[in-house]
Amino acid sequence: MTLRFVDETETSIAVRVVPLEDWNSVRASLDEKARAWVDSNGFTAKLGQLCLVPDDAGGIKRALFGFGTQSSRERDRFHLATLADALPEGNYHLEGNFGDPDEAALAWLFAGYSFDAYRKNMGSSARLRPPQSVDKRRLEMVASAAALAQDLINTPANDLGPNALEKEFQKLGKAHDAVVSVVAGDNLIDQNFPMIHAVGRASDQAPRLLDMTWGSKDAPKVSVVGKGVCFDTGGLNIKPGNSMGLMKKDMGGAANAMALAQMIMARKLNVRLRLLVPAVENSISAGAFRPGDILNSRKGLNVEINNTDAEGRLVLADALALADEEEPKQMFCMATLTGAARVALGPDLPPYYTDSNELAAAIDVASRKVSDPLWRMPFWSPYEPMIEPGIADLDNAPSGGFAGSITAALFLRRFVEKTEQFAHLDIYGWTPRAKPGRPKGGACQGARAIFEVLDARYGS
Repeated sequence: MTLRFVDETETSIAVRVVPLEDWNSVRASLDEKARAWVDSNGFTAKLGQLCLVPDDAGGIKRALFGFGTQSSRERDRFHLATLADALPEGNYHLEGNFGDPDEAALAWLFAGYSFDAYRKNMGSSARLRPPQSVDKRRLEMVASAAALAQDLINTPANDLGPNALEKEFQKLGKAHDAVVSVVAGDNLIDQNFPMIHAVGRASDQAPRLLDMTWGSKDAPKVSVVGKGVCFDTGGLNIKPGNSMGLMKKDMGGAANAMALAQMIMARKLNVRLRLLVPAVENSISAGAFRPGDILNSRKGLNVEINNTDAEGRLVLADALALADEEEPKQMFCMATLTGAARVALGPDLPPYYTDSNELAAAIDVASRKVSDPLWRMPFWSPYEPMIEPGIADLDNAPSGGFAGSITAALFLRRFVEKTEQFAHLDIYGWTPRAKPGRPKGGACQGARAIFEVLDARYGS
């Protein structure tokens, strides 16, 4: 569920956002009755405080929202989502020093999200008349795409296996008049996607490669590849129960890639978009691939399997090789790939990898601008020998446990040679505890930042 803004012609109640440094002057500007009311309610403009000031009829005359200090605000994002959640139903507009208008308005939309598929779980019912400076249609489009990613990740694997993910993929393509094709089951072998087939063949739902193209054939080529492991048992190297519990989110890369594609198509960027999602379930059966197996890949590189729980990079490799054959200008890979990335940077700050300093600079600027944090990590070439096992070209799970996110990124880079600019995002795709504008559950990570990069380059 995503709320929409109310029209500027609608009547609305003023919400004065009050940074702590402004409180004395704001307090002095209140009439005596209102000043006594806010004092009796203990309002001091601390971050997150809300005070509803009544009118003579018992309704809401205005509201005051504490915006705290600069240092307190910097500890998180989307503080205005807290306000949207706390206000009673009605129409509101913002006054005062509320920071970036786009972030404030987007926070309000994010507060409207709830995952309602299995229980009534209403989001905020407070509606915003946004600041005049914002492009409200663009923000609504971004919030809608973010909600798509959240919904897909939150849906359990019994309702979102490869079959259902394909249906959602087809639905997205149809909504934007894109061309969708699917290679599934043994056809993956016939069409040279051997690693996608190997990872997914043990499941009762056939593995498949979902392929979407959109935009003018003459436009710059942009490819997006998302990891679509709908559930990951770990395969024969089975995960322990506490590690398997969240594995419905192992298709978070696909969910965010689809969200990014939705933004690109809804905004009608001048690109030739190709979206690729290898959709599989890493299951256990007599047909499961094994530790010690050596798999061929689309690119012709042979990969020794030293851990069947390092399967995401295998399915991505075949998809990346296909995308690379078209020599796109930019390619973005999104995947819930390694626990090492979480150890290094935690759940809120996904690392990304690129050899292009130009692209990295653009991502860094966009990430800060739209409050979608990303942190550059190195394709550290001296670690290349760690992914070379000796018996085959590549090792899918180097021993030793060092630099796991970097070695996974280096593995993926081996399958991208012709693309002008390549970036890999090792996202978590999950919010472990609720934060302003981000309920516990599936998370849209990195998609908004990459869209901002592309919109700056290819938007009108």
